Amino acid sequence: MTSPQHIVNVSGGKDSAACYLLALQSGRPFRAVMSDTGNEHPDTIAYAMSLGDRTGGPQVEIYRADFTERLARKALYVAQHWPADGVPQELIDRAVAALKPTGIPFLDLCLWKGRFPSRKAQFCTEFLKSEVIGSQVVEPARRTGPVVQWLGVRRAESLARRHSPMWQTVRTAGLHTMRFYRPLIHWTAQNVFGFAAAFGVDPNPLYLQGMGRVGCFPCINAAKDEIRAISLRFPEAIDRIEEWEAICTATSKRGVGTFFAADVTPEGAALGRMIKAIPDPEERRRASAAAPWPNARTVAEWARTDRGGKQFNWLMDTEDDGLSCSSQYGLCE
Repeated sequence: MTSPQHIVNVSGGKDSAACYLLALQSGRPFRAVMSDTGNEHPDTIAYAMSLGDRTGGPQVEIYRADFTERLARKALYVAQHWPADGVPQELIDRAVAALKPTGIPFLDLCLWKGRFPSRKAQFCTEFLKSEVIGSQVVEPARRTGPVVQWLGVRRAESLARRHSPMWQTVRTAGLHTMRFYRPLIHWTAQNVFGFAAAFGVDPNPLYLQGMGRVGCFPCINAAKDEIRAISLRFPEAIDRIEEWEAICTATSKRGVGTFFAADVTPEGAALGRMIKAIPDPEERRRASAAAPWPNARTVAEWARTDRGGKQFNWLMDTEDDGLSCSSQYGLCE
């Protein structure tokens, strides 16, 4: 019987680092692979790439999605079908011109979809991570033998993961069996950090700078405190997202392209309720296209407020410019 190939998914975060260390501790040969979404902080890429040098384990292999063919098909569809939907030719020309690959997987995905991911349509994970590693790494490996794919998933992370199994078998015609292995399923965040510390491996430095997650930078689901920390420490990240919003808006039939959820700010939530109450669909569409939805800059400014978003918290920002160690996990001691 052929021995299974072990593949460890790495994101540059705490859980995948612990997964890597567990695989190393097991003594089995394994590959470590990472999908670069194009929306990563450089420290996260550097951290993942350093794991091999720090531990003597395998170097992390980096893979990226390519949306060139999908964008070409989308441009053709827009040119052929949007006129029949009554979209003005000016907007059609603008969309076709914008539907060109940028080489940034996250942005190209959003151009193809004509929108950014959201809490209810979180397609970024599927197309930027699962599909990339699946098609470029796992499927070729399954053609030669069985595969065990290690995932740094913990049930305590979210309600969506509270029933995740430790082992899961996948069978596909023409391919060898694959088993998903989630060895951290019962671990806490403190277990994860403590395990890495026992190996002498420091955490991703972003965890010391107010970040609760580091897999994307920023994440569409980032909390208010995290957005504030990013806007203070890494204002260039907000600049980048603002640029992406302008590009993505050009490919949206509704003429709307905001990175964060519209209802993340009180004003955005109120605007959403008002537009949702408009009974006529066409009038509702026009109102949505013309509405001042909160863009990344607006959200970043709101994140620096308190009292319901009405006052800037100058004390919080000026005591140390908001730049002292600020770990959500108690790592600043």
